[in-house]
Amino acid sequence: MKPYLEKLAAADGASWAMLNRRLPEGIPFQWHHHPEMELTLTLNSRGQRFIGDHAAPYDHDDLILVGGNLPHTWASTEAIDPTQPHVALVLWFGPDWLEQMAANSVELAPLRDLITRARHGLHFPAATASALRQRYEALFDQPPEQRLFSLLDLLLTLARDRDATALSTSSAAPADQTSRARIDRVLAHIHAHHAELIRLDTLADLAALSASGLHRMFLKHTQTTISQYLIRLRIADACARLSSTDQPIQHIANSVGYASLANFNRHFQTLRGMTPRAYRGRFRG
Repeated sequence: MKPYLEKLAAADGASWAMLNRRLPEGIPFQWHHHPEMELTLTLNSRGQRFIGDHAAPYDHDDLILVGGNLPHTWASTEAIDPTQPHVALVLWFGPDWLEQMAANSVELAPLRDLITRARHGLHFPAATASALRQRYEALFDQPPEQRLFSLLDLLLTLARDRDATALSTSSAAPADQTSRARIDRVLAHIHAHHAELIRLDTLADLAALSASGLHRMFLKHTQTTISQYLIRLRIADACARLSSTDQPIQHIANSVGYASLANFNRHFQTLRGMTPRAYRGRFRG
């Protein structure tokens, strides 16, 4: 698994891109980024989503807005209806393109705030996704001119939704291609091996930097340290296991990279404001 810069192309006669993904075998883990913002509605699918340093379970009617160059991926575990494919309805549009329209039209001014909030990734309530699903799906059958108006209408509706929650504590910092490739190699390794012992010299080699250079680059791009990023990934993985399995808490702690149950409990309490046992209790009838 390697990180990659995804190249997107708009259809003829359109200023932005879209894709109706239907995947019978599931959504694979593909850690990537692109300059464009991305709005994704995921249907008939369950699994884990990763946005920057965020990791959490997702379910049907999962509506996410990802800012430009913020690394992300989804990874499915099951289809809700196994006779039907996993569905991801994806819209891509440049933040600069959207910003220019908002700057020149007072009616579109709310989009500027939406662009800013999306830099950390935004999750919209399932109720919002359900209410917008019909409009969202209809967009794929419209001609380019109507499709543009439908996109703007959809984004304005989302801009007014104050119940959307930010996902990643880090956001994407502007970077040249070399710098972006370096941080992507580091992030991909951390995501793939977060439950293992990760050595600083391994990450430094991946980035082709000294240890101090790696720390500066990581902080610049993620606004957090490597150790804090890793803790958040491990605790997010633990949350998914606590909510969806009956595995003993000690086993889960070991599985996500903690040799010490006390350290696991302390980090969990700090990030989630409750014990692992209390968190699991929220998902038990």
